[in-house]
Amino acid sequence: MSGKPATFVLAVALVFVWAISGPIFDYSENWQLVINTSTTIITFLMVFVLQNSQNRDGKALQAKLDELILSSQAQNKFVGIEKLDEAQLREMSRTLAEKAECVDDVADDKAEAPRGGSGVFSPILRHRLKFVGLSALYRDQIVAGAVGRPDQFVDLDL
Repeated sequence: MSGKPATFVLAVALVFVWAISGPIFDYSENWQLVINTSTTIITFLMVFVLQNSQNRDGKALQAKLDELILSSQAQNKFVGIEKLDEAQLREMSRTLAEKAECVDDVADDKAEAPRGGSGVFSPILRHRLKFVGLSALYRDQIVAGAVGRPDQFVDLDL
């Protein structure tokens, strides 16, 4: 019910009724205590409602990402990585950054290669392709000249 327009209207109405009742109760301390206590309790409870909502949203988003991973050519090792500890996440992030840098180098090398060229890369770049673990299918596509732009990358085998 929280987050709905009707809930906001109800809260405004309750504050309005409380304000109108001020003269009736002669603006006593008890009258002030009612609104102070009510808002404190509601604020306290809303913390839990909001946390629950964020947890549900996070789980739904993670389920959607897992489904995309499972239905794509990405490796299934990315499913459930949110459960890894901090060190494992840092290591995975470092590895992915190295692979992204290599893919960028490959794209730059392809862009600099003459049209209709052999698609053969320098020994250093070829070593980097092996080092970061790009799949054989992807390496073959690069060497054959089938892949030239980052948006054409088919199988990164991350």
